[in-house]
Amino acid sequence: MSGCFSRVTGQLPREDEPVTSAKPFVISKRLVWEAYRRVKANRGAAGIDGQSIKDFDCDQSRNLYRIWNRMSSGSYFPPAVKAVPIPKKTGGERILGVPTVSDRIAQTVVTLLLEPILEPVFHDDSYGYRPGKSAHDALSATRKRCWERDWVLEYDIRGLFDNINHGLLLKALRHHCDERWVLLYVERWLTAPMQGKDGIRASRTVGTPQGGPLSPVLANLFLHYALDRWLSVNHPDTPFCRYADDGILHCRSEAEANWLREQLATRLRDCGLEMHPEKTRVVYCKDSRRTETHECVTFDFLGYTFRPRRIVDKRGKVRTGFTPAVSRTAMTAMRQSIRRGHLSLRSELSLGDLARLTAPRVRGWIRYYCRFRGSEFQPVADYIDKVIVRWAMRKYKRLRGHKTRAFAWLDRVKRSYPGLFVHWCARGAFSVEVMGAR
Repeated sequence: MSGCFSRVTGQLPREDEPVTSAKPFVISKRLVWEAYRRVKANRGAAGIDGQSIKDFDCDQSRNLYRIWNRMSSGSYFPPAVKAVPIPKKTGGERILGVPTVSDRIAQTVVTLLLEPILEPVFHDDSYGYRPGKSAHDALSATRKRCWERDWVLEYDIRGLFDNINHGLLLKALRHHCDERWVLLYVERWLTAPMQGKDGIRASRTVGTPQGGPLSPVLANLFLHYALDRWLSVNHPDTPFCRYADDGILHCRSEAEANWLREQLATRLRDCGLEMHPEKTRVVYCKDSRRTETHECVTFDFLGYTFRPRRIVDKRGKVRTGFTPAVSRTAMTAMRQSIRRGHLSLRSELSLGDLARLTAPRVRGWIRYYCRFRGSEFQPVADYIDKVIVRWAMRKYKRLRGHKTRAFAWLDRVKRSYPGLFVHWCARGAFSVEVMGAR
């Protein structure tokens, strides 16, 4: 069939190949192929149909053609989303919605079309789930502004993805996109049911499941009008930083911060959202220059804790600065992750195997949590060393019951093979922060 995905190579036809005129919607096969490549790169779990990426690839051409054909004809109806509970770092659970592989590809088709349309619209201080922006960018901006303004309003939106108003979201989407098939399928995705382990399907009239590739784009669009644009118009002199449902507003005084708190809560209620009462608070950015007192001088943002810390400026002078470092909650989660792996019991592994097994996870932690004041990561590195010692005491008879001897063995290994474990060769990242005068 002309225009069909190749059954041999999985590649797409040339863009100049004829497209059947029977389809009501013109959707490029190249777009479907790019969506497939992105979904495959991200991997991810199977949805309610149990089909993995590997299973999908067993008949890749036919599966991709089916997605394109149904989307082009207007007959694509998304299946139910698999509800997967995942633990929060702060306790409790959040429900992650896992679409099927085919549905993730279909959602990514729309995402690829919407991103270049919406990216120029979004505010520069919106950092979450956006190409070219990162959590580190948000942290850098927040750190700089904490030096410039004395007070912070830290806010959190309770259950953002579960409470997005469909009517308001679709209104915003229609304002920027006039593709009928995009609007049609977004509306269908918004109302696709969630299915739990018991097989019971729950219909939805609000929210967009957290976990689908399209949800972050839709959430950013909703919050652009609910918050970012509202702040820019009504409070243009208040710098802010938002990463998904977490945000920071920088204020000149405590009174201004408390007033903005009330204004923000009202605005969120008008948009069908609620400010989290326990995670929203006014914080004083205490440092050597600031002499006021306040009950709250610390806040957490994106896995980092901002608080007064001992710093050394470029002149070598020791003083107090208001700076970020990895939070205790994040460190606890990292230690728990190592503990759940039961590495100390894996005596069948060699030391090299142990290093290779832990490397990807630890490397990711170091890259993220050592960007600012990496010395605070040291307790996690020490904990990993203790796990290695327990592993060695179990594996080698001469070390059993001799902790001191085991730590001496570890020191010898470190000197002989300093690059064996990721956290050994990354010691330079565990540095004390040096800051210039402001």
